[in-house]
Amino acid sequence: MYIETERTPNPATLKFLAGRTVLAEGSAEFATAEAADEGSPLAAALFALGDVTRVLFGTDFIAVTKAEASADWSYLKPQVLGVLVDHFSSNAPLFTAQAPAAAAINDDPEDAEIVAQIIELIDTRVRPQVANDGGDIIYRGFDKGVVSLQMQGACSGCPSSTATLKNGIESLLKYYVPEVTEVRAV
Repeated sequence: MYIETERTPNPATLKFLAGRTVLAEGSAEFATAEAADEGSPLAAALFALGDVTRVLFGTDFIAVTKAEASADWSYLKPQVLGVLVDHFSSNAPLFTAQAPAAAAINDDPEDAEIVAQIIELIDTRVRPQVANDGGDIIYRGFDKGVVSLQMQGACSGCPSSTATLKNGIESLLKYYVPEVTEVRAV
């Protein structure tokens, strides 16, 4: 099995392309070893390497974030590749009993049309670009003109994520959805 790696804008994160579908749709992020232990054997095995601080599963990639100072990719990358090859070769499930549940969103029903436009723009114009960089962006709500988004994977903690959020995503949403006044990371 050949797994390709790509750098991301976040120097602490590498994107691993397994050449196969990882998730049928969406993404799943594990930001702690405890969450990984409860939700995913693969994420748990990656955290067990010791220097991994975050794992994101995308549709066709796994983004792994390392501790900034404690790990060198030249040392950690072969270990991550070994875990990935072992997992995919064994056909083990990605998740334990059930996939992680999505957080509840309590948007005002009167904003349904606006929310639908926002989600459509995020899904068609933003998420594909963010996924190219080893991350994901999740819609978390719309309230009084403010769109709340969660940055995941390589985007979480990336030095350029604030600029991407404000200059790129906020500008796009304001242009196409005049009711949007601000975009915030949660």
